[in-house]
Amino acid sequence: MNPGPSRPKAAPTVREVAELAGVSPMTVSRTLSGGKNVRREVQQRVMDAVATLGYHRNENARSIRPGHRSDLIGVAITNLANPYYGHFALGVEEVAAQHGRRMLLGNTGEDVAREKQLVSDFVGRQVEGLIVVPTGGAADHLKGTRLGDIPLVLASRTVRGLKADTVLIDDVNGAYESTKRILEAGHTRIGFLGNVISVATASRRYEGFCQALAEFGIESDPDLVTRGQQDAAAARKAMEALLALDDPPTAVFSTNNRNTIGALEAIGQRRLRDPKLSPPTLIAFDDVELAHLMQVPLLVVSHDPRELGAQAARMLFERLDHPERAKRARLIELPVVVGDILNQHRAKRRRAAGARPLP
Repeated sequence: MNPGPSRPKAAPTVREVAELAGVSPMTVSRTLSGGKNVRREVQQRVMDAVATLGYHRNENARSIRPGHRSDLIGVAITNLANPYYGHFALGVEEVAAQHGRRMLLGNTGEDVAREKQLVSDFVGRQVEGLIVVPTGGAADHLKGTRLGDIPLVLASRTVRGLKADTVLIDDVNGAYESTKRILEAGHTRIGFLGNVISVATASRRYEGFCQALAEFGIESDPDLVTRGQQDAAAARKAMEALLALDDPPTAVFSTNNRNTIGALEAIGQRRLRDPKLSPPTLIAFDDVELAHLMQVPLLVVSHDPRELGAQAARMLFERLDHPERAKRARLIELPVVVGDILNQHRAKRRRAAGARPLP
């Protein structure tokens, strides 16, 4: 007689894990939520039992239990394809793991509608907190009246009219110091490659750029300023337009790594057509991979996106772990480092060999 298909074996339960480890179900839950107030040897017994039984937590069941935390934080970034935000997310994840939490990561593509939907999805998953790199558009969905008790940290950018814990890069001073360095080197025609004006970092870096020019008695030339480039392709076209001017800039300030990559592509293509052309010096805000190999004089304004993410996460968990503390929004600015001009010796050799400036 055919007994028919066998029924799947029932999944192991928390109680079974607790019995095998010789602890209470509450101790199992605490161990799997980060091990807070659980002795190391007890944690090890629980994890051994979990491995033996093949236990997995039912996250859907956990998330709907009244009074039970989800152990999740939501992180919204603007460009998943940008390695900068990969390092940022790693910084968030490292701190979250230290607190026994996991990260839900989403991409907004600089679209406020997508940001709004993503935040709504995170809230629907009952995240305990949010870290958002804001698009810069309307932000009613990020206000406390919408989020309730879910704490929010803004990273890299501010949003006008929104009071929230925020961690920034020292954009203004970094742009000022790097532009000043180029002015001191004798450059007077300096171009500017920036992203959209509504993005706070673009405005702050342009502010520092203009401060340095003003200190040297130079007005920003509208013909040398291009803004609105959100990707490398757009930046390449903008840089090509600058290089095609009758009197092109001898140096160009680039507000982020996407603009820098586009600028380097444009300069490279121009030099392929005429290797004797001398490229402009490029001020690059954000590190660029393989910058030391570029055939362009490059002044890099460096900072650590991983630390930016970690600091945002630390601010978030301070709110979660100490909700009784004052609710006043906090602002932290992380420092930048303006390096030496890379590849300058190559440019000097080209000039010594009789290279002429870009037409």
